[in-house]
Amino acid sequence: MADTHHEDGRGAPLPPVLAPGHTYGSVTSTISDVVLVRALDWRWAVGMGIATSLLMLFGAAVSYLLFRGVGIWGVNAPVMWGWAIINFVWWVGIGHAGTLISAILLLLKQQWRTSINRFAEAMTLFAVACAGVFPLLHMGRPWKFFWMMPYPSTMALLPQWRSPLVWDVFAVSTYATVSALFWYVGLIPDLATLRDRAKKRWIAMIYGSLALGWRGSARHWARYKSAYMLLAAMSTPLVVSVHTVVSLDFAASVIPGWHATIFPPYFVAGAIFSGFAMVVTLMIPLRAWYGLQDFITDRHLDNMAKIMLATGMIVGYGYAMEFFIAWYSGNPYEEFLLLSARPFGTYTNAYRCMILCNVGIPQLLWIPAIRRNPVVLWVISIFVNIGMWLERYVIVVTSLSQDFLPSSWANYSPTIWDVATFLGTIGLFSFLLFLFVRLLPAIAIAEMRELVHEKHHEHAARGAAVAESHGDHR
Repeated sequence: MADTHHEDGRGAPLPPVLAPGHTYGSVTSTISDVVLVRALDWRWAVGMGIATSLLMLFGAAVSYLLFRGVGIWGVNAPVMWGWAIINFVWWVGIGHAGTLISAILLLLKQQWRTSINRFAEAMTLFAVACAGVFPLLHMGRPWKFFWMMPYPSTMALLPQWRSPLVWDVFAVSTYATVSALFWYVGLIPDLATLRDRAKKRWIAMIYGSLALGWRGSARHWARYKSAYMLLAAMSTPLVVSVHTVVSLDFAASVIPGWHATIFPPYFVAGAIFSGFAMVVTLMIPLRAWYGLQDFITDRHLDNMAKIMLATGMIVGYGYAMEFFIAWYSGNPYEEFLLLSARPFGTYTNAYRCMILCNVGIPQLLWIPAIRRNPVVLWVISIFVNIGMWLERYVIVVTSLSQDFLPSSWANYSPTIWDVATFLGTIGLFSFLLFLFVRLLPAIAIAEMRELVHEKHHEHAARGAAVAESHGDHR
C-alpha cells in the first residue's frame, strides 16, 4: 500500500492524499485560519457545552468517590474489578492509533498519514489521560499513588514488582511521556507559523514562546528531523509494549478465561482496531464541519477502513482461538467458561453484541463503496467502539463472576456512579479535544506543505516524462 502506487489492485485509480490545486499558501491559510481567523462554530459551541457538562459530572462523581470510597461502585466479591478496569483498558486501546499512525507510518514513509497524524496524536494523549484516572481511583486511596514508584523511603520500601499494577504504572507513564514529546516536537514548526500569522501581539507571544525560537533555518530543520525520527523510532515499540503489558494484567493470573498466551497479540490488535475506529468517529465530523475534504480525502477513509477490517479479523481470530484453547487444554473450568458461560450464560447478550459489533458488522468494509462513504463508515466505527468496550466487559465480568467455586459466584451490575464516572471521562476527553481543535492546528501544516512540494515534483517529473515520450515518437 505504498503511496507511490496510484492504482488499486484492480487497476482503478486511487483517490489522492491531497486534492489537486493546492499551494503552500492555501494549505497554510486553510488550516491556520481555523485557529486564528474563523469565528466560533455553533456546532463547536454545542459540543463544548455538552463536554463541559459531562466534565462537571466527572468532578461530582470523583468528589463523591473520594468522600465515600470505591464502595459506591458496583464492585463486589468476586467481581472486584468492574467498570474501572474495563474503562482503563478501553481508553488505553483508543490511545494506540495516534502513535501507530504517526510513528509507524512515518517510518514506513506513508504519505496518507500526513492529514490525520496530528489529530490522532492529540487523541492519544487525551485518551491516555482518561485511562490513567481509573487505576488511580480504583486504588481506593489515590493520594497514595506514589507508592507505586520506587521513591526514596526511609523504611527502604519498594513497589511489589510482581504486581501488574506496577507494570501498568511504568508502561503507561512511559508511553504517555514519549507520546507527549513526539506530539510537541511535531508541533513546533506549526506553532511558529501561528506566531507569524497572529494579528494580536499577545497571541503571537504565546505561540512564539511555545515555538522555542523556531526560525525555519536549515539547521533548525536538520535538528527537527533528527529528533522527530528518533522519537518515532522510540514510540514504535511502545505501541506493542503498552497493551502487551495491559494484557498481562489478565494473562498472569489463573482465572478461567484470562489464562491465555494469545492475550498480548490479541489485545494489541484490538487496541489498534478500537483506536482507528475512534479516529474515524472523530475525524469524519471534523472534516465536514471545517471543510477539510481536500486534506482528509476518501483515500484516508479507505485506508483507515482497511486497517479496521484487518485488525478486526485478527480480533475475530482471537475469539475463535479462545474456543480452541479451552477445548484443547482439557481444563474443565476453561471449557465451562468459554464454551458455555460466555456464549449461553448470564451475560450472553453482551457477548453476542460484542461478536456482532467486532466481527459481523466490520465485514461490510470489504465493499469499497462503503469504505469511501463517510456516513456509513462513521456508523460502523461507532459499532466498533461499542463492541470493543463490550469485549473488555465480557473478559472482566464473565471470568470473575463465575470462577472456580460455584458457592462464591455472584452477578455484577454497575451503579449510577460507575456510569457517571465513565461518562465523565468521555466529557474530559471531548473537552480537551474541542480545546485542541480551536487552539492548535488539527492538521500538520508543515507536513502538508512538504506534501505539496512532493506533489509538485511528481507532477513536474510526470510532465517531463510525457514530453520525452512525445519527443521519442517524433
